[in-house]
Amino acid sequence: MSRFTHLLPAALLALLLTAAPAGAIEKASIVLQWLPQAQFAGYYVAKDKGFYEEEGIYLHIMSGGPDVLASEYLETGRADFATLFLATGIQRRATLPLVNIGQFVQNSALMLICKKSSGIEKVEDLAGKKVGLWANEFQIQARALFKKRNMRVTVVPQSDSLDMFMRGGVQAASGMWYNEYHTLMTYGLKPEDLTTFFYTDYDLNFPEDGIYCLEKTANRRPELCRALVRATARGWMYAFNHPEEALDSVMKRMKEARVPASRAHQRWMLARMEDIILSDQVPSIGVLRQADYERVVKILEDVGVIDKAPLFPEFYRGPVR
Repeated sequence: MSRFTHLLPAALLALLLTAAPAGAIEKASIVLQWLPQAQFAGYYVAKDKGFYEEEGIYLHIMSGGPDVLASEYLETGRADFATLFLATGIQRRATLPLVNIGQFVQNSALMLICKKSSGIEKVEDLAGKKVGLWANEFQIQARALFKKRNMRVTVVPQSDSLDMFMRGGVQAASGMWYNEYHTLMTYGLKPEDLTTFFYTDYDLNFPEDGIYCLEKTANRRPELCRALVRATARGWMYAFNHPEEALDSVMKRMKEARVPASRAHQRWMLARMEDIILSDQVPSIGVLRQADYERVVKILEDVGVIDKAPLFPEFYRGPVR
């Protein structure tokens, strides 16, 4: 069942469907922050349906992975654009002049997952327990939660496997709603077997995937940036309205990258991406709200991740609502 109720604003769709002025095709590249999966369906669909070319862009899409740091691709010039979590973008801004030009994932999908058999029913029950956390930006919300609740836990580094959680090595595991949570269902667990804690329920909603570029790119190629965001928004809307066609695009990329693929799992992921991209809270796809930015900045400062952050107009160069 969806956690978010979403709207499809007619005025926004009309804007997104406005054709770009005719002109020469401009080459550009974007690196996605992980391996091919439905998390990036909107980009694949926009490429396959020709939306980028209609906007005057010949876009080369590169996949990320465990050995690819998307922000480094921007820094070294190997990519013109990259997808990053908002928290990562804010952190990297301290050493790299990057800007956000479009915020697509408006709601955090990050969560903690526990087995009910462990006796954990409320978040305070995590005190004194072993909690699996991924590295870097994936720890920030958890550490902020523990600090707010004055809780001490034993943090255990978590890999991309859920084996330690399944064996009882940790009482709570990190997961993305669109990925690891459903993976546990494929292991035979049922929703009623689990207790889940979504950070969004604890005033720790961090917008996730957005499109970033260097400040000089935004200054020198502003129409390219706008066109990229428009075409990507069209890709996402088409994917949500034609899910099986979108899954074809996803499965093709996964096969090309030799990534193990389950269409049923990718179908779940695409549906959850719709939930976290579209909501009644943020009906404008691709928009970063100032309140969201300032909330994340404050939490990053509170947990000591950053000392300061740029003003919102300096950081965000995307469409406004």
